[in-house]
Amino acid sequence: MNAPSVHFRDLPESDIERALSLAYLVFHESPESDKRRHHEKLLTTCMRIGAYEGDALVGFAAAHPFTLSVPGGRELPCPGLTFVSVAPTHRRRGLLSGMIDELFARCGREGAPMVALWASEASIYGRFGFGPGTYGATVEIDARRPLALRLSPDPRPLRLVDAAAAPALLAPYFERTRAVRAGRLARTRDWWCEEWLAEKDEEDEELSPPRVVALGEPLAGYAIYRTKSGDASTRRRGSVRVDDLEADSPQVAAALWSYLVSIDLTDQVRAWGRPLDDPLMLFAADRDQVRVTEEFPALWVRLVDVRAALAARSWAAPVDVVLEVRDERLPGNAGTFRLIASPDGFSYAPASDAPDLSLEVRDLASVHMGAVSVRALVAAGLVAEHTPGAAAMLDAALAVGLLPHTVDAF
Repeated sequence: MNAPSVHFRDLPESDIERALSLAYLVFHESPESDKRRHHEKLLTTCMRIGAYEGDALVGFAAAHPFTLSVPGGRELPCPGLTFVSVAPTHRRRGLLSGMIDELFARCGREGAPMVALWASEASIYGRFGFGPGTYGATVEIDARRPLALRLSPDPRPLRLVDAAAAPALLAPYFERTRAVRAGRLARTRDWWCEEWLAEKDEEDEELSPPRVVALGEPLAGYAIYRTKSGDASTRRRGSVRVDDLEADSPQVAAALWSYLVSIDLTDQVRAWGRPLDDPLMLFAADRDQVRVTEEFPALWVRLVDVRAALAARSWAAPVDVVLEVRDERLPGNAGTFRLIASPDGFSYAPASDAPDLSLEVRDLASVHMGAVSVRALVAAGLVAEHTPGAAAMLDAALAVGLLPHTVDAF
């Protein structure tokens, strides 16, 4: 229950400094002035919600004005929740619930049917109706020898691109990837320059400035990476961290990965947040050389307006099912609805029929993006299938060619 003396309202630009101080207190950070100025700039473009007790700021949340690609190549307004902070003196008093409810209300007024976030603690956000919308994997490659492949890499020459010129080259290409894979956030020029191509890496000062390697004219693929020097005293060689890699074909991807593994004076390539269906896992000839060391939920998604979100995505096959949807925070989403959809049409309306499937809104978010199958959730005991075959029918309609994926953390 919300503390009766706390009120939730728009946080003005004049309070951004106070909001950042609260966030740094909560997340145990003491950033340098450059990082703080970067955060200040980011927050001027965000939706900002403050929790105030009198004049004291005791809670804060912000949301980036993102758009997200959904299955079928379409995109939806999808605010990206970030900087969620509650003063340590006001924990367990309903401030987080109040700020999220305020965010959902604003999304409803502004026509944003979805909200997304990266969860600092995965146990928190399920109760607010968020479900994993994308998954990621960490891949490590032994670079002490050439990359063993089951196919021939694209033979076209590679070229290094100056970081300052990279956004103009990469941005149009990345936009094309958003049409073929759901879960992609649109990247502005500032996002390219300040999040992907910043001179210094905020997390590891030992890393080099960003390097960009490109293949093809017109562009057929690229990789953004940073290197770290080794230590002669311990005979430890350097490493390569791959931040982003996109390719038009497995052959192009093979050429880029081969290049990264061949960089002199390094013995490991590490890529965080790769898609679970990355073709590297299949065309690598030696899976002892290429290992997946971690899989994790990445972007979490919340359907604020279930009907609008379902209407915006594509449908791979006809489906006619009755869904019982549970949503404790947004009653307008809850109830029994008949979903009739196909590649040519869509209908979602209240129904009095007995449900074929019963599920929570958090699980509907995951299947909406294509991150998990309905049948997997039935097998896990999270979705109830009342009519045999209903889960398979809905899965066929929700099928996507590529798994949803994003590596844009915020």
